Amino acid sequence: MELLVVLLLLSLLLAVVPPLFSRAFPGLEARGAARSLAASLRNARSEAVFSGHDQALIFDLENRRYQRQGSGRVTELPGALELELVTAREELLDERVGAIRFYPDGSSTGGRVTLGDERGGWMVDVDWLSGRIDIHERDAQ
Repeated sequence: MELLVVLLLLSLLLAVVPPLFSRAFPGLEARGAARSLAASLRNARSEAVFSGHDQALIFDLENRRYQRQGSGRVTELPGALELELVTAREELLDERVGAIRFYPDGSSTGGRVTLGDERGGWMVDVDWLSGRIDIHERDAQ
């Protein structure tokens, strides 16, 4: 009987703690997503330099996901994070799909990807000249 009570308490604790944890650290999910996105962008840039061929990361704003061009691997954003993209006009495939492209010399089309919600979020900037990728925190709206 005591074991059942302990198991019941543990299951209640496991059900209550994760939502409390995410409320205590609201930017944690967005920060992790921004770091993952920056790593994907850096990987695309490295692949462009080493392969000698353009590489693009394509963003599907409506479905809140992105993938490298030619890759079957799709990364979806966690939770209710919104995705915004500012990129070169020639990289806009339509109003809800766009890309950031990297060239073999390390440069890119440049752009900014914003991840977050009303509590704040993160901006991932890509410099067009150097292809450098930086992450900055965005204030709450």
